[in-house]
Amino acid sequence: MAFVGISGMQYSGASLSHHRILIAEDSNVFTSMISKRLKELFDIDVEICRSFEEIELAYDKSSEKITLAISNINLPGAENGEALNYLVDLSIPTIVFTGTFQQKTRDQLLSKEIVDYILKDNIFAVDMLAESVCRFLTNHNHHVLIVDDSATARALLTTRLKRYNFRVSAAESGSAALALLKANPDIGLMITDYNMPDIDGFELTRRIRGTVGSHQLRIIGVSSSTDRLLSARFLKAGGNDFIMRPFIDEEFYCRVNQNLDTLTQIKTTQRRLTA
Repeated sequence: MAFVGISGMQYSGASLSHHRILIAEDSNVFTSMISKRLKELFDIDVEICRSFEEIELAYDKSSEKITLAISNINLPGAENGEALNYLVDLSIPTIVFTGTFQQKTRDQLLSKEIVDYILKDNIFAVDMLAESVCRFLTNHNHHVLIVDDSATARALLTTRLKRYNFRVSAAESGSAALALLKANPDIGLMITDYNMPDIDGFELTRRIRGTVGSHQLRIIGVSSSTDRLLSARFLKAGGNDFIMRPFIDEEFYCRVNQNLDTLTQIKTTQRRLTA
């Protein structure tokens, strides 16, 4: 199975047909478009629920785990978002597919720790949704390392990345990060804080780049400093990207995806050249 998304995501691997996907949507047009697209791209047969009651029945009828739900905010019998709350309360990873978007709506959605939200306001909406589904189902192939001396910061980033279905390791110092990288050569992305007591983010990046190139490991630096030149210094040290705290969720996930997409493309090209 091969897939190339709108943003440049590439996936070539096993079929995704074994995943149980639930669509909570009352529009026949969108349910038809989504189910058709996911079937032709990933061979996934989705379960369609057009009301809150049908969601409850789908959950109760089978003990098989629901891998992912795609849900509108409002459904018949749940005009105030009860269906979405139900899915979230059951800890079912959920992508919201909605035509309603305001800052208040966006903030409320993210506070529920959904996987993603896709707007129905453009002709590419279903393809963007398909890409979001593919990312969630395949993100477990990526191992991400968080490096930060703050336990709170490590926990927040770890929770955020696990919400997107990544495999995550965490290190409380630069030296611990070096040890984890040595023990886990499958780590493809490192997100490191700049200000750490033993080895700062710049020095950590320099040491890694002495033996590991960007074709093997992508590095994103982060900092809450107001010094805008930190990004330039970090990139010159061998980093691939830099993000200032506090993060905007959508930007953070986009930067992570872009770096991992680049890594995938490099590895795909290398395999073709050596084949």
